[in-house]
Parts: sequence; C-alpha cells; structure tokens
Amino acid sequence: MSARIPLIAGNWKMHRDHLEAIQLLQRLAYHLTEEDTDGQEVVVHPPFIALRSLQTLIQSDKMRLLLGAQDCHAESEGAYTGDVSVPMLARLDVRYVIVGHSESLLGLRHGFCQTGPSVYERPLN
Repeated sequence: MSARIPLIAGNWKMHRDHLEAIQLLQRLAYHLTEEDTDGQEVVVHPPFIALRSLQTLIQSDKMRLLLGAQDCHAESEGAYTGDVSVPMLARLDVRYVIVGHSESLLGLRHGFCQTGPSVYERPLN
C-alpha cells in the first residue's frame, strides 16, 4: 500500500467569475514555492464556470497545482439540468471533487437536501 499524500485544498464556493479566478490563480501560483508543493498536492476548487479557464492556465503555465470541482452528479449523463458528471469533469483534468457539502446535508441550499446515500452514490473514479 502506498503512503498517503498530504492534500491542501481550497474551496472557492460561489466566489469569483472566470476572469477573477484567473487572476487569483496567477497570484497563488506566484506565491507558492517549490517547497510548498513538494510532497503534497495543492488543489483549487473554483466555481464551475472557471474550470476550463483555469485548466488551460494550469496546463499552459505548467503550474504545480491541481484542479478540483465543487460537486458532481452520481449519473454519467441524463436530464439533470445544471448538474455536471464525473466524465465531464475528467475531460477538464479535474482530479478531486468535493461532495457531501454541509449546507446541502442540512437542507440549507434552496431546494436541495442531500442525504448520506445520495452522497455515497457519487462515483469514485
């Protein structure tokens, strides 16, 4: 069994449009040293609308950062308006997804109430 790699992740919640996200990521990358990223994974979880822009920036500038998503749907495809699937995220080089948000589990998001089983249905690939 391989050793666990430490993870530093930032969930941007519903902050920053894609242009602001680009600026923030550039500032973050500028301030991170090789020492900061050696031996651990540093992941940013921006709003969905910024994923493609940040994916392009991370790849083109060869940043030592990984891209994460804030949520995903359990199904690979279907009539789930506004949702995003794991295969869609994988095409954007998303390596991590945050699921089981406390505000959803508590029913604080308008119209959403996730339960334990609905969180566990999310694919792990």
